[in-house]
Amino acid sequence: MPILAFLRDNAPWLTAGVLLTFLSSFGQTYFISIFAGEIRDTFGLSHGQWGGIYMLGTTASALVMVWAGGLTDHFRVRRLAPLVLVLMVGACLFMAVNPIWWLLPLVIFALRFTGQGMLSHLAVVAMARWFVAARGKALSIATLGFALGEAFLPLIFVSLLTVYDWRLLWVAAALVASLGIPLLLVLLRRERTPQSWAESSQSLGMDARHWTRKETLRHYLFWFMVPALLGPSAFNTAFFFHQVHIAEVKGISHVALVAMFPVYTAVGIGAMILSGWALDRLGTARLLPFMQLPMVAAFLLFALSDGPGLLLLGFVFLALTTGANSTLPNAFWAEFYGTAHLGSIKAMAAAVMVLGSAIGPGLTGLGIDLGLGIETQFVLIAGYFVFASVMMTVGVLRARGALTL
Repeated sequence: MPILAFLRDNAPWLTAGVLLTFLSSFGQTYFISIFAGEIRDTFGLSHGQWGGIYMLGTTASALVMVWAGGLTDHFRVRRLAPLVLVLMVGACLFMAVNPIWWLLPLVIFALRFTGQGMLSHLAVVAMARWFVAARGKALSIATLGFALGEAFLPLIFVSLLTVYDWRLLWVAAALVASLGIPLLLVLLRRERTPQSWAESSQSLGMDARHWTRKETLRHYLFWFMVPALLGPSAFNTAFFFHQVHIAEVKGISHVALVAMFPVYTAVGIGAMILSGWALDRLGTARLLPFMQLPMVAAFLLFALSDGPGLLLLGFVFLALTTGANSTLPNAFWAEFYGTAHLGSIKAMAAAVMVLGSAIGPGLTGLGIDLGLGIETQFVLIAGYFVFASVMMTVGVLRARGALTL
């Protein structure tokens, strides 16, 4: 189907996906970390303490996602998404009014669970289930919301932070999230039925069947994928989490650093669209082994850079994997394990990724406190992505023979 006809015929569902991924921004690390300096100053926290709080709240979010993510197998997005948005509005307001440092883990849990966890999960599961032949195309379009959030929200809010109190900006975030509720209800007034699509035999997995979550967890491929699931979530999160510190180490202003985000987003969008196109033609098995190799180059460049030039080039390589990561892993679960239990299976994967986003800031923050410089850590992170790529390649090459051609 031509792209314009595809967009026209599926506009409500695709727009709902973009809206969900965009609004997830308020629970994403690149947004929360904008206020890292103000939060640490307000509550008297070190890098390690703030990273530990973030890790605690995010880990709790990962644990709850194991259960909550499976709800997408039983309830329509039209019912679940507005409820999650109401909870997100409350989480943003909680951050705005919270006066006590020991409540910060609960605040972080609420933001991460609703934003990075459930809104992202709802969007990608819906796209993977509603679309079969055009799954890659639908995922690449719907996840444009992530890119829009990354491109514009940090620049806007960092600029506003020079004029307005940081707590007031969280109130503004709550207002924006609340506007998404009525808009989503309008877009999904004719939502497709997930269960009927889940029972379709069009999207069988390996061995021409639908896999349950228990069977998936017992299958070797899931565990070969775990390092690749953890890596981008952990270390992309860590990079954006420490953006204020990284700007200081590199000798540039925070505004100058976030001004690079639109370039990162533009390249990410290109990689997202290209990976979606390639996915529909080649399948995930041929593409996944190469997905994280640009991360190796990105973190080596971040380590070696002594000015904005190499930093910007590092963002370009980072974006190549980030863009592909928006489509390929989400389609992988449907292609290899089928769609009947996609919500439950994807919830486990989402929990692993959320856990990664907890480990990354905590681990790197502790390293900074112990004197292990962020640039040295970047070299070690590059080595991790070499390991993750090898593991993923071995697992996928071994399993691809079981796919139904």
